Order: sequence, then C-alpha cells, then structure tokens
Amino acid sequence: MQDLIVTFIQTTLFWEEVQENLVHFDQLISLIREPTDLILMPETFNTGFSINPATCAESMDGPSVAFLRAKAREKDAVIMATLLIIEHNRCCNRLVCMYPDGHFETYDKRHLFRLSEEYKIFREGHHRPIFDVKGWKISPVICYDLRFPVWNKNTWADGKYAYDLMVCLANWPASRSHAWKILLAARAIENQACVAGLNRIGSDGHGTWHSGDSMAIDSRGNVVFAAEEGKEELRTVAFSAADLHLYRDSFTVGMDWDHFTINTKQ
Repeated sequence: MQDLIVTFIQTTLFWEEVQENLVHFDQLISLIREPTDLILMPETFNTGFSINPATCAESMDGPSVAFLRAKAREKDAVIMATLLIIEHNRCCNRLVCMYPDGHFETYDKRHLFRLSEEYKIFREGHHRPIFDVKGWKISPVICYDLRFPVWNKNTWADGKYAYDLMVCLANWPASRSHAWKILLAARAIENQACVAGLNRIGSDGHGTWHSGDSMAIDSRGNVVFAAEEGKEELRTVAFSAADLHLYRDSFTVGMDWDHFTINTKQ
C-alpha cells in the first residue's frame, strides 16, 4: 500500500446545464499537470443539486458517464463524481467510481435530504460498497450521508479495517459549513480513517450559497489541506499510508469497537 495522491476540484456548478458543466470540468481537469491516483468532483457535478429528473437525469450510457470514462482514461486516474441516474423508471443520486480502463463501480445515496424533498423523488441506496484504489479501501458517501455515523462506521476484524479513506462528495450550503467541518473531522477520528471532503462553491438555482471548505483530514483528525472559502481551487494532496498504519498500530482503538449490523429497508 503506497501513499494515495488525491486531486480536489472545488468549483462552481452551472444550474441544470449538463454540457456547460462538462466543458467546465474538461478545462479544469486539463490543468492537472502532476500524477494523481484519484480525482474528486462535487456531488451532481453535471447539473448542480437539482431534484428535477425530467431535465437532469441520464442513463448510465449517457454523455456524463461517457465523459467520466474518457477523462479517467486520459489522466490515467480514478475519477469520482455523482449525477442523477434514471433506471427502471426510478431516479437515484449515484456516485460513479470510474477507473482508467473504463470499468466502474457505483454507490447510490443512502440518506436523501428531507428538506429538499429529495426523499420523495429519488430512490435511496441500500448497499454500502468499498472501492479499491491503489490498495486503499475507500468508503464513498454523498453529502447528507455524512451526518449518519452508524452508516459510516468503520469495522475491524482479524487485524483488518473495512476502509482506509472516506470520500464525501457534496453540495453542502455555507449556512451549515460549521457542521461540515466538524463532521468531516469526527468521521476521521471515530473511524481511524482518512477523510476527503469535496464540496462545491457558488450559488445554485435556488440562490443557496456554497462556500466549498473542501478538506483532506488524516486518521488522527488533523487537517492536511483546507481549500480557501468560496474560491475555486484545484489541489493535489498525498494521504500517507505509513502514517495511517503507524497510528492504527500504536493506538489500537479499532480492536475495541462494538460489533454491529445495519438493516436497510428494501
């Protein structure tokens, strides 16, 4: 297991304008000059956080997934982003983990934001996958999921942790930025895992302002990188594998975690 190099793209999104967002991210990704293992883009990167599937939802064969496939191949890096996907006449907010060879894995948002009525329109996810990127086990979550510690809980068994890095992609409003920062650090500390939180900036179609505040946090809860509030930023950081293993080996909290199971509604 080597260090994991992660590129954060904190930027604005164009409301319900798929083509404009794809052009925008094409330009930003072209600015990544250094080698990277993983590129992160905000929740609903191609439309902004709209709950209008008639305008914004695509199939997995649509232009946005094709864009992710092309960019992952071009940069020889894994790309994670979310978008609205329509399947079997139902819509979900889906995180796509696209690998350079064109294969992908997915995670459907589990906790649907009640205040926006997302929960009335979209289908919730029932599966908590773990992605593998360069030997790092990665747990994906989407925005509101961050508030639910049971869903995010790491496990330890036979000397192995369920995951090493939590990735949270978000459209988290500036009015709740304090909670965003505290929750990212809390998830790192309680799970002895690194955390990468990537949030958008700018106003959405409802006039809601987003300050970004994207962060990389180590397993101790220390901030490795914090993006400037409200500013577009493209930053590549390294998560240290040696530091993660040293901390886990010297402070063996995981051995005392409670055992549990999660029951999801079907």
